[in-house]
Amino acid sequence: MHSQNSSDAPTSPLHLAFIGVIAVIVLVLDQWSKHYVITHVYFDAQCVPWCGHKELIPGWLRVAPEPNFHGAFGLLGSSTFLLIVMALLVLVVFWLSFREAAERSVLVRVAFGLILGGAVANIIDRVHYGYVIDFIDFYRFPNIWHFTFNVADSCITTGVALLLLSGVTARRHA
Repeated sequence: MHSQNSSDAPTSPLHLAFIGVIAVIVLVLDQWSKHYVITHVYFDAQCVPWCGHKELIPGWLRVAPEPNFHGAFGLLGSSTFLLIVMALLVLVVFWLSFREAAERSVLVRVAFGLILGGAVANIIDRVHYGYVIDFIDFYRFPNIWHFTFNVADSCITTGVALLLLSGVTARRHA
């Protein structure tokens, strides 16, 4: 009979807990920031759904809450159900693709925690509102970049960048 030790396991409980803690932190920060923006800063019950914006860095950055009915970068249509299913499928694919790397690399665990937390946060928005609340708007270059995003989106993007970085550094070491 073969006993399985922690080095044979796809991911140890400690590593899963580490990923979970990062995901929960991302989820809490994202949901808190969205709640704060729509309830304390710019929400007006007479506006559907929001009013106004707040300049943070004039000419560059503003907080401008708006509903996002589409997937990443305005792609993938606007079906709430399909977008939730796609997010869940992407999480499963990422997990199956990177679980062994997560056992060996703190960077991969951090990346997956960021992606998991961001995806779950946006799924919560879609279930609760039928759309994702975006509010961070770098509008300096409207002809090049005009996407409004949120904390969850930032964490997902950062997590994917970290996965790419981990792949590059793993190849250099090999």
